[in-house]
Amino acid sequence: MAEILNAAELDSLLSEAGAADVATGEALESFRIAYFGRQGVLKSLNERFREVPREQKREMGQALNAFKDALQSLFDEASSALVAGQDAQTSGQDPTLPSGAVPVGSHHPLSLVRREILDIFARMGFVVADGPEIEDDWHVFSGLNFPEEHPARDMQDTFFVQRDPDLLLRTHTSSVQVREMERRDPPYRLVMPGRVFRNEAISARAHCIFHQVEGLYIDKGVGFADMKQTLLMFAQQLFGSDVKIRLRPSYFPFTEPSAEMDVYWGLKTEVDKRITKGTGWLEIMGCGMVDPAVLEASGIDPEVYSGFAFGMGIERIAMLKWQIGDLRLFFENDMRFTSQFTGG
Repeated sequence: MAEILNAAELDSLLSEAGAADVATGEALESFRIAYFGRQGVLKSLNERFREVPREQKREMGQALNAFKDALQSLFDEASSALVAGQDAQTSGQDPTLPSGAVPVGSHHPLSLVRREILDIFARMGFVVADGPEIEDDWHVFSGLNFPEEHPARDMQDTFFVQRDPDLLLRTHTSSVQVREMERRDPPYRLVMPGRVFRNEAISARAHCIFHQVEGLYIDKGVGFADMKQTLLMFAQQLFGSDVKIRLRPSYFPFTEPSAEMDVYWGLKTEVDKRITKGTGWLEIMGCGMVDPAVLEASGIDPEVYSGFAFGMGIERIAMLKWQIGDLRLFFENDMRFTSQFTGG
């Protein structure tokens, strides 16, 4: 019959374990088997603990648990030291020294431009609204005064959902304008960023996926001069206080009158001449006063309220901002390209 377990024996076993050779992987494994294995010291002690008199079990149990914890600590420390020593031999460096600097991440250029645009309009009191990318005909076309025969409805421009010809991938974020006009009572100032889709061949200047930011301001007494001043302030914030803009007459089904807004880019370099086609002016957005028919279709009285809308391509602004010549670079996830851009 084995001797009853006692604290003095545990102290002696712990001293032996502390003096054991664990300097190599083989020695550490032998230590593990000797103390933690199926026929090891701990298993033997647990069996002997059953024979401890009842009145001594609590005190002896606490001593045995402390012994187990100390033994585990010895093993963990030896294991960590062994791994650290192996790493140091492999790298030739002191593992206790601080590591090198972590490379700084980067933001996608489209995210940077989107954030900058939204921040500018936020300072002018505009709030962000969002809507679905899969839309119905009403919110993309009919609610924006597109006639049935309008060419934008043709399959060559729009991705329709095959199982339901009334569903399509939105071709512009103007669809969010319709949703917001239907659910809100004026006045409001909104900006609506998002991804849009058009059935176009992919090239350096075109893509089937791109990003827009639309804007909408509806209130009593809003006029064309309000729109011009708002867009001038936006251009000054984005391109600099000395920027020049011009508004050229244009046509959109959902605005009347409609305009294209250009900024003066200059003619200092050959690149300037090429991208502005020798004029020095660059188109950056379309805009106009919201057509009364669009207001009425969304339940807004055009006799009481008026407003303006505008829309721009985020890729277009980014290409101008950083002189990027190929639209496809935004979608290829090439780290050599995206790592050039940083931002908070």
